Amino acid sequence: MTLRPPKLPCAPRTIQKGTLLKDLLNQEAIDCLAQNILYVHKDFEVKAFCEYAFRGLKQLELMQRGQHIAKALHHFLPSTYSEAIAIIMASLTPAHAEAEGSGLAGFFYLPHSFFISEYGQEKEYNNGQDPFETSMGALHALTTRFTSEFSIRTFLIHQQDRTLLKVFDWLSDPTPHVRRLCSEGTRPRLPWGKRIASFISNPPPTLHLLEALKNDPSLYVRRSVANHLGDIAKDHPDVAFSMCERWLKEDASTDLKWLIRHAVRHPAKKGNARAHKIRATAKGA
Repeated sequence: MTLRPPKLPCAPRTIQKGTLLKDLLNQEAIDCLAQNILYVHKDFEVKAFCEYAFRGLKQLELMQRGQHIAKALHHFLPSTYSEAIAIIMASLTPAHAEAEGSGLAGFFYLPHSFFISEYGQEKEYNNGQDPFETSMGALHALTTRFTSEFSIRTFLIHQQDRTLLKVFDWLSDPTPHVRRLCSEGTRPRLPWGKRIASFISNPPPTLHLLEALKNDPSLYVRRSVANHLGDIAKDHPDVAFSMCERWLKEDASTDLKWLIRHAVRHPAKKGNARAHKIRATAKGA
């Protein structure tokens, strides 16, 4: 049998009418994943894996499908996490250097993300060795193909201090996908992601990230900063508003003014007078 290099399954760039997101992780995606793994791991049991991964898949939603397929990978790959994740990382398609990604095809990597979060923290899955650095390297690699914003949250919940130190190191990364992960992955209320209760109750640990990225050259990153600040505004409006007001007093650029308007748009729509004033100032009104 001729093996082919790793590839992504066919998928539209944007969601189509009548198409469910969960269907991105279907039989075709499982078959594609199996062939990608086989290309770098010749002992992989393709047929058994595909049958195992597809069993019970239809009734599951998107995130549940990602977790289900991750469990299938764990079942058929080497039991030692560092060995298994090395195979998974070797099976990835080329990274995206720029902010533009692969559209919805990137959701193919959701099981990879869940594999890291489920098995990449505990020594019991790694012959008693701490897998943290290995997992951080995997998250860095994965976010340049899809995103690691969902996976990194379990590390922030269970190993917050050391994970934040790693995130701080990534703030100057040359790849916008990695810099965006610093802001998006630490959002207190990331849609579809686990909420980080400590950041919801106490936002200061992530404020340094927003300060460092507020003038990022990539709109992809700045939009994430705005959404992160918008999350903070839901629970601590004074913190978010004060930060925006300070930025405006510091002779904010046109791009930063857009970020500020975007960050406070929801409280402004709800009639918050202070948010209205911030938006008006940022517009130059």
